[in-house]
Amino acid sequence: MGATTSDDTAADEAPAGGATAGEATAGGKAPDGSASDRAASAPTAGGTTAPGPATENPPTAYSRGARFLLLFAVFLCAACGLVYELALTALGSYLIGNSVMQTSVVISVMVFAMGIGSLAAKPLQRRAVGAFALVEGVLALVGGLSVLVLYVSFAWLRIYMPSMVVVTFAVGLLIGAEIPLLMTLLQRIRRQEAGSAVADMFAVDYIGALVGGLCFPLLLLPAFGQLKGALVVGAVNAVAGVVVVLWIFRRKTRRVVRVSLLAGMAAVLAVLGTVYALADDIEVTARQQLYRDPIVHAETTPYQDIVVTRSTAFTGDPDMRLFLNGDLQFSSVDEYRYHEALVHPALSGRRSSVLILGGGDALALREVLRYDDVEDVTLVDLDPAMTRLARTFGPLRELNRDALSDRRVTAVNADAFNWLRDATRRFDTVVIDFPDPDSAALAKLYSVEFYHLLKQVLKPGSQVMVQGGSPFFAPKSYWSIAATIGEAGYRTTEYQVDVPSFGNWGFILATPGTDGPPPPLRLAEQAPPLRFLDDAVLEAAAVFPLDRRPLDVRASTLMDPVVLEYTLNEWQNY
Repeated sequence: MGATTSDDTAADEAPAGGATAGEATAGGKAPDGSASDRAASAPTAGGTTAPGPATENPPTAYSRGARFLLLFAVFLCAACGLVYELALTALGSYLIGNSVMQTSVVISVMVFAMGIGSLAAKPLQRRAVGAFALVEGVLALVGGLSVLVLYVSFAWLRIYMPSMVVVTFAVGLLIGAEIPLLMTLLQRIRRQEAGSAVADMFAVDYIGALVGGLCFPLLLLPAFGQLKGALVVGAVNAVAGVVVVLWIFRRKTRRVVRVSLLAGMAAVLAVLGTVYALADDIEVTARQQLYRDPIVHAETTPYQDIVVTRSTAFTGDPDMRLFLNGDLQFSSVDEYRYHEALVHPALSGRRSSVLILGGGDALALREVLRYDDVEDVTLVDLDPAMTRLARTFGPLRELNRDALSDRRVTAVNADAFNWLRDATRRFDTVVIDFPDPDSAALAKLYSVEFYHLLKQVLKPGSQVMVQGGSPFFAPKSYWSIAATIGEAGYRTTEYQVDVPSFGNWGFILATPGTDGPPPPLRLAEQAPPLRFLDDAVLEAAAVFPLDRRPLDVRASTLMDPVVLEYTLNEWQNY
């Protein structure tokens, strides 16, 4: 076609470092401010002046709006890229646990892949417009489908970690390719010193990352969930990367290239839209692969994945089970064993005011409210979705006897650690029913610092009950929790019971102060009729067999959360 200005022409798609006519400014000035025809009449080696090509290939003028629009595309692409990273990290934390490991793998693999992507994009700078649009279209497809692909790999193929590394590398490779291509496009609109151009682009890039990082937990997860949220971000990514760039450089891109890229974007949007329409069915089908019994309720919150299953037990009774992030919290067939052991020994002393930390299912609360002399109960649970489920989900509300509707109860949705820092009132009894410390967020609730904070809400002689995990399956974790409570200045009594759906399970009864005997393990004289626990069972529960005796383990602190390490190592084979 001769001397054209098409996107697939090497003369017009020169690297940003080359001086092309298309890089001249709208005012006809060269980058250094000299007249644009100065380059067209450069002296030759013989001292004569060679005629310039200005009349054959006139410069393309861009408005100020074009540069703003391109920087806006940088902003959107940066926001989308960070959302992909956060989605991969969050999904791994939900499915696998060990959020520190998941975060480390995702970030390190992605940053490495971004470097490879930047190098791989160098040859593409000659055709930067088409290359960038193509990269964004592929990134939108890969990033948008990333959560679905990994969830399917986890549910059906059981190869989550290898799949996660591959997907993370692919996303990082494409994100890394964006930077040199965007830099080339920015320089074509207006030539700048390298430092100024980098400063402008990275400033917008970092602002976009900030917005994406905030939108993920505050907007995308609550409104769409993980799977649909990634699909929505993929659609935004496709539009920002393809339409915006093709609009800015439409005069420099051949029609066939524009049509091809727009058709590709439409295909990407069609795939993402189809998957979005089928997302609920796909998620239900994949999730059901992870559970033996039919799922009757499932939701993903900013804090956890909540699943309730229901079936018929071997006894013929309904068996409802609650899972948080895949970990069993209770079975309705035998949960009374766990909650009687958790609550009633702690209520053997004064109990007019009771604090429950965790226990958003309200089953521990149900047991507390069986005492008529309990005047008020404060329940603090992080996730409002969990307490809402306990209030409104019929089978669970029936199991907890609608405990959250009792006039004596005040429910607070807050992080227990932070809530304790601001608490002023004191309680007679505290019942702590947190999930096992298998993440950094939970490990801080089993730290010396946490139990120090707890003292400020205790009265002299108050009793504290802590669920401590399994002395049989996770003995280091259990005895570390006991050592941590002791390190914080409490006297403790350890005991364990058998809960068929859990196996052997342990608890720690504590009272503040280091002088005096440990708290007695007993039931109150006014204790209501129980199905499992009595004084004889409690007396036997305090005896640990030889293979469950105390271990020499370390106390856990915020700066050295050894209980997390113990928990992850001991439960990995169960």
